[in-house]
Amino acid sequence: MEVGFIGLGAMGAGIAANLVRGGHRVKVWNRSPAPMDALAGQGATKAASPAEAAQAEILISMLADDAAVRQTILDGGVLRAPSPGVVHVNMATVSVETARDLARLHAEAGVGYVAAPVLGRPDVAAAGKLNILTAGPPDLIARVQPLLELMGSRIWRFGDRAEQANAAKLAANFMIASAIEAMAEAATLAEGHEVPTAAFLDMVTSTLFAAPVYKIYGEAIAQRRFEPPGFKLTLGLKDVRLALEAADRTHVPMPFASVLKDNFLDAVANGDGGRDWAALANVAARRAGRR
Repeated sequence: MEVGFIGLGAMGAGIAANLVRGGHRVKVWNRSPAPMDALAGQGATKAASPAEAAQAEILISMLADDAAVRQTILDGGVLRAPSPGVVHVNMATVSVETARDLARLHAEAGVGYVAAPVLGRPDVAAAGKLNILTAGPPDLIARVQPLLELMGSRIWRFGDRAEQANAAKLAANFMIASAIEAMAEAATLAEGHEVPTAAFLDMVTSTLFAAPVYKIYGEAIAQRRFEPPGFKLTLGLKDVRLALEAADRTHVPMPFASVLKDNFLDAVANGDGGRDWAALANVAARRAGRR
């Protein structure tokens, strides 16, 4: 299958590489050339622009946020001269409002659109074991399913409207942030009574909370291993803000999300914005006078 791929950051590079290894003809575009050169060395071809990358059967994009998606996909001419029948799979975590706009604009341009944000860090993406949250017309999802299966261990469907997948992703990321905050406060409480943080977090993540999110981020907090970032703290702040916006539109109170937003802002103000979002734990420790 001829695949265009836009966005070769920490997540996108691994995903695109899996498609190349899967035997597909992959044409890649990225703002900076180094990731394109690396993928070309693995068998991909380089596109000169986002619009050129869209000259394919399937276009996949993995971009950082709403602004990057709008600039690259809309301002980059992707919808002005698409290949007939092309389907765009947008894997970015974007706002519900942007997801709705993109679905409408793609329909007006005669381009298929599927939302497919993911759960997983860069190592999971490189291993092809992402959980992929999809929404959009069922026939389009079925058409791109073989590609999704190369990228993920499980494909989840959340409805016929693209924004439903993005709402599910924002809700999931809110839960991850909540888990990080809960571990941070609990570990700081235990530390205040001279209980070693590593021992406490090892216990709770092996018993009461023996789940991947708690284990991964519990270990990062215990070891204070916040670099290199698998997911930047500033992106966590962005997603909590988007979750609050989505909640506001449907009159859903999310009081703890507001607390999380303020704590993320505290972390950014104290220089942790570029670190992994597990560095949110520094906020609780600092307030307790332990950092």
